[in-house]
Amino acid sequence: MVTTYAALLRGINVGGGRKVPMAELRTLLEGLGHTAVRTYLQSGQAVFTAARGDEDSLAAELTEAVEEHFGFPVDIIVRDHAYLRSVVDACPFPAERLEGRQLHATYFSAPLDPERLAGLDAEAHRPEEFRLGDRVLYLYVPDGLGRSKLAEQLARPRVTRGVIATTRNWNTVVKLVELTRA
Repeated sequence: MVTTYAALLRGINVGGGRKVPMAELRTLLEGLGHTAVRTYLQSGQAVFTAARGDEDSLAAELTEAVEEHFGFPVDIIVRDHAYLRSVVDACPFPAERLEGRQLHATYFSAPLDPERLAGLDAEAHRPEEFRLGDRVLYLYVPDGLGRSKLAEQLARPRVTRGVIATTRNWNTVVKLVELTRA
């Protein structure tokens, strides 16, 4: 059975470092035997189909191939269409009434223990809010991510230690659902 996936590469093509040209990434994925390969934006989203493997094995394979090809490690999360759709469907915020820059999803490589968030004073950051979902954290930041003190707190090692975490704005979250639709 062929499944459509999105690969989310963390921390590439920002600030002039860790360059991963999307054309090369597409070629790399095709070289691994994947089909229907496409990329979205320059910030590290690739969509592909695979007849073998699962999210974790595909992420491990791609992580190894990217490091070998580009010469530096890149954290990668792979998710299938059903999961990406479930993230949109489970959004606890009124996404349809918000701008894409106001709502974000931080994807995690594994479930996050809610205890990691217990010490965070959510009230101190209002009107910003977050909710934890299935391997995802929804983040509402009315003034955008760049000015968010809450996002800064959520990115600290006590929250993210031992897991890969990568954030996408809501426009990208929705676009990935569209691109992975079979």
